Amino acid sequence: MYAASYKVADFIARGLAYAGGRILIVITLLTCASIAGRAFVPLDVGIGPIRGIYDITEIGMAAAVFAFLPWAQLRETHARVDLFQAALPRWTDLALDLLFNVGMAFVAAIGTWRLYLGMLDKLSYGETTLIAQIPVWQGFAASLIGAVGFVVVSLFCIWRSARRLTGRERRV
Repeated sequence: MYAASYKVADFIARGLAYAGGRILIVITLLTCASIAGRAFVPLDVGIGPIRGIYDITEIGMAAAVFAFLPWAQLRETHARVDLFQAALPRWTDLALDLLFNVGMAFVAAIGTWRLYLGMLDKLSYGETTLIAQIPVWQGFAASLIGAVGFVVVSLFCIWRSARRLTGRERRV
């Protein structure tokens, strides 16, 4: 059951990371096209900047950041301070890892819940971005996909840390 759960967590984390990478590539291409379009404005060629590029970039960056969180959690690459790790007994280090993963899952769950409530708020008021008039709730919804993945992967990481603490799995 653990191996199957790892595969699911890896599939979610990897899939979201690839999606986040694609979002960043699209944002980069759109930004380059908008900048190039601005260069043609003085020539009166008819090509101009992309309307609402700042709005599109803002929404895309938020979605990309949330898409990368599950991958960072699964690979244990979040920022950490390991000043005393070498001096601690192995079981203490593993217990701290478990505590960290419980804390991260808690933060992920609270953040996802608040993001969901924010999305509902933006949806109820019909708020849109200033320039492109994109409904703001769509940005929240795009970010919520990564946030839910973050919660799922964080819960798996608690299980993985508990297995390490009990000696059923080794850290790679």
